[in-house]
Order: sequence, then C-alpha cells, then structure tokens
Amino acid sequence: MGALSGRRIVVTRRSGQASSLVQQLQARGATVLEVPSIEIVPPADVTPLDRALESLAGYRWVVFTSANAVRAVLGRLTVLGLPPRLGPARVASLGPATTSAVRQAFPADPVVIEPEEEFRAAGLALAFSRRGVRGARVLFPASSQAREELPLELRKLGAFVDVIDAYATREPADLVPRVRACLEGGFDLLTFASPSAVEAFAAAAGGRQRGLPAVVIGPTTARAAQAAGFELRGTAQPSTTEGLVEAAERALLTGSD
Repeated sequence: MGALSGRRIVVTRRSGQASSLVQQLQARGATVLEVPSIEIVPPADVTPLDRALESLAGYRWVVFTSANAVRAVLGRLTVLGLPPRLGPARVASLGPATTSAVRQAFPADPVVIEPEEEFRAAGLALAFSRRGVRGARVLFPASSQAREELPLELRKLGAFVDVIDAYATREPADLVPRVRACLEGGFDLLTFASPSAVEAFAAAAGGRQRGLPAVVIGPTTARAAQAAGFELRGTAQPSTTEGLVEAAERALLTGSD
C-alpha cells in the first residue's frame, strides 16, 4: 500500500497536462479526482504574436514560463509557414517542465538560461542578472492573464521586454457541475498548479471553497489560493510536479508543509 492509500486528491490541471501528476499520486495509492479548472484557447488577437514571430531576428532572447506558451508559439509558426526555429534568439525557460517542452518543440534551440533552484519568476530573474541582459530585446510569449513580475524584473535589469499574448485560459463549460459533484463527494486535498486554476475553481464553488485544504506549485499560486479563501497546506519545493506530490504527502501525512 502506498503512502497516500485511501486518500482522495483533486487534480485541477487540464487533462493534457495532468498525466504525470495523476500517475505519481496513484502510484502512492491515492484516489485521484480530475476536475480540470481551465482550458487553453488562442488569444483574442493573434496578430501581435504573428508579427513578433516574423521578426524573431530582432530579439536576443525568447523567454518561456510555461509549456503552454511553447506549444502556442510552435503552433503559430506552423500556421505562418515558418520553420520550427527560434534562433538567432536564445531561449530561457522557467524550469524543467518548460525546458522539456522546448526540447520537444524546438530541438535545434537549446535552453541557455534556467533557474538553478527556484523554478519561478524570481529564480529566472536571478539567472538573467548573473548573465546580463542590459540593452537586449526580449520576447515574452505568455498567457493573456500572465502576471507582470518577470517582465518587470527584466526591465529593471535593463532589458526591453515585449509581453505578447500567446494563449488565453477560460473555464471549461462543465466546470460548475464537476466542482459541485467533487464537493458533494468529498476529498482530502486539492492541488493547484496555476493562479488561473485557483480562481476558476473558487468561482465555480461559489463560496464553498473557503477553508478547503490545498497544496500549490509555487508562491504566486499560493497567494492566489490564500486570497480565494483556501486553507494553504503546502507549497511545492521545488516548483515541479514532483515537488507538488511531495507537498501533498507532507500535508496529508504530517498535517503541515
């Protein structure tokens, strides 16, 4: 029997991204309830992204903070009839999952910068500060709901950052009934991997989310969970799927992070 045998854990990642988390939780004996809280859609206007991709030669860096952004950029390059290349721009990644997506989508473009330990905005900004980015043009394709922390830090370092909507998130049409069924059936712990998922689940719960125990993938998501009224029981360290699983174990087996 696994360490999480008999525990019911809610995974709010969308189905295409949840497989590793689900498998690791199930391997530890947990019963996993999948309630995808967001889905990925194109941005309202793809023109700014298309123009940026057609002018990649003018950028020194392309910064990816999610696998979703990587896939969105590859998709637009394909639509535009452009090769799957980012060079001569160099690539920076927020962490292992994003780096893996870059390797799959752009095998000819190695990731040059990645945080050493903190797989979040502060860690990537620190990595850039050590290398130097003053005067460089940086393309930052991201969610239309992306937080401004990393672009602000890069601008403080002297970079010229273009934040471009690469994709948007929205609530699945069936989210409210799925959240209601989840609440009525009961569970031991919620897991969140993005502020958007936190906010969507909370909205669907209609106030019933207050006090529900949750673990999250990083500080930004932690702040969103606390603001929404969840009981924060742990934050992944590092901010990876493996770290999230370990945070869930600690929360359920010891009652604290």
